[in-house]
This record gives sequence, structure tokens and C-alpha cells, in this order.
Amino acid sequence: MAEPLLAIRGISKSFGSVAANVDISFEVAAGEILGLIGPNGAGKSSLFNIIAGAIKPDRGEILFEGRRISGIGAVACARRGIGRTFQVVRSFDSMTVLENVMVGAFLHARRSAAAMREAAGVIAFCGLAGRRDVAAHRLSPPDKRRLEIARALATRPRLLLLDEMLTGLTPTEAREGMQLVRDLRAQGITIIMVEHVMEVLLPLIDRAIVLDLGRKLLEGRPAEIVRHPDVIRAYLGERYVA
Repeated sequence: MAEPLLAIRGISKSFGSVAANVDISFEVAAGEILGLIGPNGAGKSSLFNIIAGAIKPDRGEILFEGRRISGIGAVACARRGIGRTFQVVRSFDSMTVLENVMVGAFLHARRSAAAMREAAGVIAFCGLAGRRDVAAHRLSPPDKRRLEIARALATRPRLLLLDEMLTGLTPTEAREGMQLVRDLRAQGITIIMVEHVMEVLLPLIDRAIVLDLGRKLLEGRPAEIVRHPDVIRAYLGERYVA
């Protein structure tokens, strides 16, 4: 069996008396789209931050391509090949789309000309070519989300963490966003997605990890997940369980 791209082993993290993640373990295969789902407060955001190197776990380890990355920091994780977006868009509002994406490209590019070429290609791939010279604060909400993806993509990730990038979009915008996710996978990028809208998430993912109260509740294929009593109980309450 091939070695997983990402291995999460016994990760736990607490903030004061609140246990955000408790002994979480799972693996992600290269080329997979994995959904990370669960109600509010389930521990999804803290786990994303741990994988991306933004916070250190209290216990456990994370292996990326067989190398330990837990605790090495966000910049080192990005250099290893882990890119991410944020639930709350974090663009540089006074800078243009091109300049924003060049920030990501400078992780590898040594000269401005090289960063500009790389950023331009990524912008076109993400459907923002016509907006490249527009200031980020003038973008529509869906275009701001595409800018988040473009900047992350410019860091040349092999694993991309998408944090609610399709939430709050119109049906048409969501369909276009779903196609962009499929196009990313076609480029050989492995994806972990956090989304609350199941109608958007389930057609995209190969497998899901369900978190509840900081613990891994379930792992399986989308069709198995949505019918499982524990998932129904966590999302809808006991009275909806058949």
C-alpha cells in the first residue's frame, strides 16, 4: 500500500479547559478530496490550524510525505507544500489581485518578474484574469474567495486546505466553485475541505471525517456518512434518529 500523503496520529489540543481536539487520527491519500465536517465547535478550525502549522498540538504528530511537520510553524509547512485558505478572507485590500497572488509566489520565486509570471498563470487558472489589476477591496465576495485560492495556489501546494470557500455563495457561484475544486484535483493537488453546506460538499469529496465535540465521530464515504445515526444525532438531534 502506498504511503499516505498526510498522516494525523493522536492529535490533541486544548485551550485552557476547553478540549478542541482529542486523540484524532486519520490519513489522506495523494489525489484525494477529503471532507472535514461537523457542527459548530466540533474542532475543525483548530485541526486545520494544526495541519497548517499555525498552532502546535499538545500531543500527537503529523507526517507529511513521511516527514514530521507538527510544530514546525506555518512558513515551514508552506515551504513543504501545504497551502491553505481562511474562513474569513484575508486579502491585502489595498493591493491588486496580481500583487496579492505575488505574495504567495514569493515563497519560491526569487525575483519579481518570476513571481509576476507565476501569479499571472495562477490568476488565469482561477478565473480572475480580467480582475488582475483591480484592488482586492473592490472584488465581489465570490471573487475574493477565488483570490484566496489563487494566493494559496501560488505557493505550489501539494496539499490544499480549503476553509468554507463555498459557503454563502449563490447556487451558480457554488457550482462554479465546485468546478474549480475539481480542476485543482485534476492538477494533482490533494484537498481537505471544511464546508457546512452538505449539498455542496458531498458531490465533491471521496471520503469524510466527521468531528463532534473535538473527537472523531466517524470516517467513511459520503453515502455512508449521511445515513449514519451518529451523524444525524450530532447535526439534527436525537429525535431525528430512526
